[in-house]
Amino acid sequence: MFKMISKFKRLSSLPAALCMVAYLATALIGCKGLSTAATTLVDVGVILDMDTYTGKMGSTCIDMAMEDFYAAHGNYTTRLVLHKLDSKTDSIEAASAAIELLKYYQVKAIIGPQKTRQADFVAGIANRSQVPTISFSATGSSLTRVETPYFVRMAQVDSNQLQAVAAIAKALHWGQITLVYEGTTYGNGIVSYLGEAMGEVNVRIAHRCSITPLMTDDQILKEMYKMMTMQTRVFLVHMLPSLASRVFLKAKEAGMMSKGYAWIVTDGIASTFSAMDPRVINSMQGVLGVKSYLPPSEELTQFAARFEERFQQGNSTFQSFQLNDYGVWAYDTISTLAMAIERVGDGDLWFKRPAVPGNSSDIESVGVFEQGPEILQFILRTNFAGLSGQINLETGELPMSPFQIVNMVGNDTKVIGFWSKDNGITTELPATGPESESEILQKVVWPGITYQVPKGWQIPTNEKRLRVGVPVKAVFSEFINVYRNSLTKAPEVTGYCAEVFEVVIKYLPYAVLYDFIPDETYEGSEESAGRYDDLIQGLSKDTYDVVVGDITIRANRTQYADFSLPYTESGVTMIVPIRFNEGKMAWIFLKPLTKELWLMIGAFFVYIGLVIWVIEHRVNKAFRGPRRKQIGMIFWFSFSTLVFAHKEKVLSNLSKLVVIVWVFAVLVLTSSYTANLTSMLTVRQLQPTITDINDIINSKDHLIGYQNSSFVLDLLRSLNVSDSKMVVLNTREDYDNALSRGSKNGGVSAIMDEIPYLRLVLSNNCSKYEFVGPIYKTAGFGFAFPIGSPLVSDVSRVIVNLTEQNKTDEIRKFWLGDDLYCSSSANNDVSSNSLTLDSFKGLFLIAGISTTLALCIFLYNFLMENTHVLNSDATMKQKIETLMKIFNEKKEDIPDSTNKKAKEEEAAPEKPEVQLANFDDIPRGFIIKDTRSPATISLSNQEEGVSTTGEGRASSSSSGPGTPYQGLNIDQGR
Repeated sequence: MFKMISKFKRLSSLPAALCMVAYLATALIGCKGLSTAATTLVDVGVILDMDTYTGKMGSTCIDMAMEDFYAAHGNYTTRLVLHKLDSKTDSIEAASAAIELLKYYQVKAIIGPQKTRQADFVAGIANRSQVPTISFSATGSSLTRVETPYFVRMAQVDSNQLQAVAAIAKALHWGQITLVYEGTTYGNGIVSYLGEAMGEVNVRIAHRCSITPLMTDDQILKEMYKMMTMQTRVFLVHMLPSLASRVFLKAKEAGMMSKGYAWIVTDGIASTFSAMDPRVINSMQGVLGVKSYLPPSEELTQFAARFEERFQQGNSTFQSFQLNDYGVWAYDTISTLAMAIERVGDGDLWFKRPAVPGNSSDIESVGVFEQGPEILQFILRTNFAGLSGQINLETGELPMSPFQIVNMVGNDTKVIGFWSKDNGITTELPATGPESESEILQKVVWPGITYQVPKGWQIPTNEKRLRVGVPVKAVFSEFINVYRNSLTKAPEVTGYCAEVFEVVIKYLPYAVLYDFIPDETYEGSEESAGRYDDLIQGLSKDTYDVVVGDITIRANRTQYADFSLPYTESGVTMIVPIRFNEGKMAWIFLKPLTKELWLMIGAFFVYIGLVIWVIEHRVNKAFRGPRRKQIGMIFWFSFSTLVFAHKEKVLSNLSKLVVIVWVFAVLVLTSSYTANLTSMLTVRQLQPTITDINDIINSKDHLIGYQNSSFVLDLLRSLNVSDSKMVVLNTREDYDNALSRGSKNGGVSAIMDEIPYLRLVLSNNCSKYEFVGPIYKTAGFGFAFPIGSPLVSDVSRVIVNLTEQNKTDEIRKFWLGDDLYCSSSANNDVSSNSLTLDSFKGLFLIAGISTTLALCIFLYNFLMENTHVLNSDATMKQKIETLMKIFNEKKEDIPDSTNKKAKEEEAAPEKPEVQLANFDDIPRGFIIKDTRSPATISLSNQEEGVSTTGEGRASSSSSGPGTPYQGLNIDQGR
């Protein structure tokens, strides 16, 4: 009893007896229907703003959760006993309430507080005493478990909804928005996260308007008028409902809730819309909101109906109310905490109090809750299906869930669609298929009661105009040219760079007004005030808001300015005159093919000849004979295919395959060679007079020119070019005249400048000059802005889009000519390039594979025919010698119909002529037949079956029988 009484020695305004009665009443009510002997009562504190709708709703939901949970879990050995204190919407009151709960009630957990700033105070105290603190409505992004490990958020953190807001801005093609936020911990915590989310969709935060709860209505109205003077018409509002109500009333008064404006509110406002004052609801018509999504279920529907009945009984002052996500999270908080404490058990839960002097502060006397870390771990392991969906607090807060996109029309919010991380904006959850985000958002009723989507910007009457600095120069006016209007004397700016800038500004997703300001020595002088570096430094001195012209992006200039992406070609190089070259014409026939290709062709000629010889050697008389003849035949046969002059017949089918493929390859090679040689002989041979900057540095006669007021002067000096060799040129005509005259006649041998200028010079002089030497890298021309200018990213984005659409190319053709990019290949040795080995790799591969395959087949057949040699007991050397001997022998058993007669003649033995005096001398077995005159004698050997034919003329000395052909000579058919 003494321990119980000591708990209530706290508020001097309340008698201790009254406190005890209140405590006992709470305990008795809490123990209704339970056996106190079998139940451990666990004190839990609740800190809420009891005068707000969220506070009253949370308190009601917590009470209903207590009743429902223990009705369903009657077997639990622990029971929560709630001690509710009012924080009165003040952070100090919330901290004081936490100390009271810890000191006098020794609560084992704290539910709440309601606001982020209050939670920041209370979480620090709870962290020190190791008491878990669970808030269902403190959604500010500034609270993290790293700094406050005992703080658990039973809610969606504010930063989660920013991706949904960014998706809306992207779908409606808004390029920039204005953030209107509460200047407290709750509002400030979202700023950095919003910048990151908008940056991912290329949306710029044009302005940030911080409004604090301490500002008067007149001060808020002044901020509204200030935002009206800006061109952005899209506003994102992130603040607590109480302050948001004041802001929208003043926005309505300023005329900012009319057609053309767009307002988006975050979950803290969208979730409490129905509970706001009717005047505030009327001022928020057409507002778009992002609201946490709770999966629908029968249990949630029944609870919402019970809540409305229960809430109305004790809160008749609220004309309209509706259960929102904060109330559902408050309901699930009780289940989470009750299950965690039950897991710890019904043992003694106690505080370890420090030994402190009597004059110590309340915080020092609170002590440390020994079982706090254990309860916290069970809370973080929570994983169950609650009214709000699946509860998982592993990270100390609810994971990201989908969001509803709602439209505030009438007295309630209308659901337009949903956003989820996986599917983006959809009409339903889960998504049924690909949908158009813009079509979904076309359903929104915007301020002014219109369905027309606001374009997001408007040109205000008092908008600040950009001061655009432009250089004044006499050279290359095609890029930038400044002159005075003869009537108005106002500066007029033309040229390629100026028009690109004008088109870029036109394509920005918002309006930008600007005035060109020439960089003159004095107004109207039309004389340059200095170098480009001085002009760019004017940005840091607030002389200009942007510099436009042929401004090269260089490292030293980035100290004073931020540059857009380049819109021209980059690099610095030289142009020099070209001359006709006749010195190498004698050997031009070798140039069509590279050295590697010549060597490969030669190697294949030898290889093909060798393979044909190997295959044909045993069967073809043309490939036999003395060694000199055979070696000559190897080279002759293959090289003669180059002009298709080979006459030797090949007998083997393998040889024919090799020859067919190789002849095709030779045909392709000779055709390509002829075509390339023809091109080389018909094109003029031109050579540059200088090939490198070193030619100028090492020569006493050569001079080099550069453009006046250009950074190229510094580049030449860095390359060790003497000042005495450098000549400054002022106009485009100076370039042509100086190069034409040359160094010996008062001109220059080369000019070094940026590629855009040199291409313009070459555009009308392709036959006179050409590029030489290396290209020294630069970043090209860009627009210069003050460091940190928000226009840089938007302008760069437009430049990329215009480049991809070829719009910058059209502008270039208009100002610089269609033939600006005169092909340098027409100047560099203007001859065609030699054909390389890479061009014929496939051809050589086919020829090589087919030839090698034929060789392998031949060798395989040869070895199979001589397996008896391979299987003999002879040594390897003897086997090889035997195979070589066999290979060198002529093969007799291959039929050859085309050369059959020659084979028979070669095989037939020589027979002597037979001179017959009379028929009696005819050899036995032969019959003479007289077939014609002069006589054709056919002798048939009837015994041997041999027939011999010959011609002869009969001469006879006697006409008697038996001697009609005396002296007849018979050739036996040799």
